[in-house]
Amino acid sequence: MASLASVKEAVVITPSEPTPSCVLSLSAVDSQLFLRFTIEYLLVYPPPQNTNQALTATRVKAALAKALVPYYPLAGRVKPKPDGSGLEVVCRAQGAVFIEAVSDCAASEFQHAPRYVTQWRKLLSLHVADVLKGAPPVVVQLTWLKDGAAALGVGFNHCVCDGIGSVEFLNHFGELAAGKHGLGEFRPNPVWDRHLMDSKRITSRQQNCPPLFDKVPDLCGFMNRFNNERLRPTSVVFNRTNVTELKNLALSTTRLSSDSGFTSFEVLAGHVWRSWARSLNLSSNQILKLLFSVNVRQRVKPSLPASYYGNAFVLGCAQSSVKELTEKRLGHAAGLVKRAKERVGEEYVRGVVETVSDEKKAIPDSVGVLIVSQWSRLGLDRVDFGMGRPVHVGPICSDRYCLFLPVSDDGGGQGESVKVMVAVPTSAVDKYELLVNSPFS
Repeated sequence: MASLASVKEAVVITPSEPTPSCVLSLSAVDSQLFLRFTIEYLLVYPPPQNTNQALTATRVKAALAKALVPYYPLAGRVKPKPDGSGLEVVCRAQGAVFIEAVSDCAASEFQHAPRYVTQWRKLLSLHVADVLKGAPPVVVQLTWLKDGAAALGVGFNHCVCDGIGSVEFLNHFGELAAGKHGLGEFRPNPVWDRHLMDSKRITSRQQNCPPLFDKVPDLCGFMNRFNNERLRPTSVVFNRTNVTELKNLALSTTRLSSDSGFTSFEVLAGHVWRSWARSLNLSSNQILKLLFSVNVRQRVKPSLPASYYGNAFVLGCAQSSVKELTEKRLGHAAGLVKRAKERVGEEYVRGVVETVSDEKKAIPDSVGVLIVSQWSRLGLDRVDFGMGRPVHVGPICSDRYCLFLPVSDDGGGQGESVKVMVAVPTSAVDKYELLVNSPFS
């Protein structure tokens, strides 16, 4: 696949109506060091019939300007607070960036993982590496492909919104572009209220630091390997039958009662984690962690209001030695994920907020860590800009996390299939792909 895109236009889009001029504080969770990067989505749409590309680009730009009215902080700029206690957004209607480009890629070329992690980089030409240096919180690039299809690359400053919040914005933005509703029909209206996830509101009665911040010794050169060896993206699709087989296998290899069962996420995460660990040939006593995002909107009291689009998640943490994870069966790995998820209650959330709020501003350790982010349930596959639903949903670059992605052309019903994309050291790719496709091994 060609990796080049030629930019036709790059403009700043400001809100279409006057918006408040103010400075808004971000929460302790928004401000944590771990989130100071850009979430980058890639949505590929099929070639539409009788599309006027110039008219479509004009419509998307106008919709972005309208969407930035209720979501006016996304047109601001993020910077550190003067006292260094966290981050804030300066809202002066500075605007978002819109880019239109053309590429000699075709939609069919996105069916498989890229050959290397940055192959699709040009589909979001403006990459914001430092989100605190005055860059716009939102960058949108509409790239026309050679077969008439369209690729939409979108970058969000993760300090301002999480996956759920960013996709809520994308769906409103898309509906405006498709002419499905007007500005006055935003229901419910987006909610800022970042104090609801701040340490002043959520104070832990216990002083236990959540295990995701615990440091473990690097017994096998883990960090050197992942920093120095070239990583290669991989992807595998699990359909409904595959997931059912994994659930049955996990139940047959665990002490849990059949009544409790496993969710699709628990068995997929356990299977991928175990396959990843087995492929790397690590020291048997190395401690490994699986970190995964858990939405806490309903896990804090009182629960967060509808359409709260700030960061409202914490990382669950499953932990095991290489020996136990690789030698025991799937039921053990899925059980570790299940128990880690169940531990994320109000006290756990309080512990995370307190830990990221103190002077040390803790971040999760990286040694032995695989991070899973579940994009398959965000609703990215429903984002419609008047070109239908996307035929591909994924990241711009695929080196940061293990991603669970929706599969748009499933045929078995929405949400039935999941594509798992993860970048693996080149020396381990063949073994990983063999193991992840052989769950009964």
